[in-house]
Amino acid sequence: MSKIKKLSVYEKHLENPFVKQAVERVNGHVAKKYRNSTNTGEKAILQAVDDNGEVLGHTSFVRQIEVDEDKFTKVYLSQFSAFWDLSPSAIRVFGYIMTKLIPKQDMFSFFLQECIQYSGYKTKKPIYDGLASLVNAEII
Repeated sequence: MSKIKKLSVYEKHLENPFVKQAVERVNGHVAKKYRNSTNTGEKAILQAVDDNGEVLGHTSFVRQIEVDEDKFTKVYLSQFSAFWDLSPSAIRVFGYIMTKLIPKQDMFSFFLQECIQYSGYKTKKPIYDGLASLVNAEII
C-alpha cells in the first residue's frame, strides 16, 4: 500500500473527475435482466406454432423487481479491491458518504460535523485522514 498523502495535496475539481469514465462504463455494460415467474403453470404459457408443428415462440410472465434507490449505492466489483487496503477511518467516512449520495447525481454535500457524529470520532483528524485515503484509492 502506498503512503497516504494529506488531503490538501490533492488536486481540487470543480466537476466530478470520474463522470466521463463512469458513463462510458455504464453505456458499455448496460444489460436489462428479467426474471421469469417460477410458479407459472404450463397451461398459462401460449405457444406460437408454424404449419409444421415447430414452436416459433412462447409467452412468459415476467417479474419486475423494484429497488429502493434511496438506500442503494452501486459499487463496481472490478473496483472493489480498492477497498481492501482502506483504513478504518476511510471505511467510516465512506459509510457517511454513502448516506449522502442522491440517485442520478454525481456530487454530494459533505458536512464535517455530521461526518464526525456519524463515524463516532471525536476530532476531525481521522475524518481528513479517511478522506485522503479515499482520494488516494480513487474512490472519491
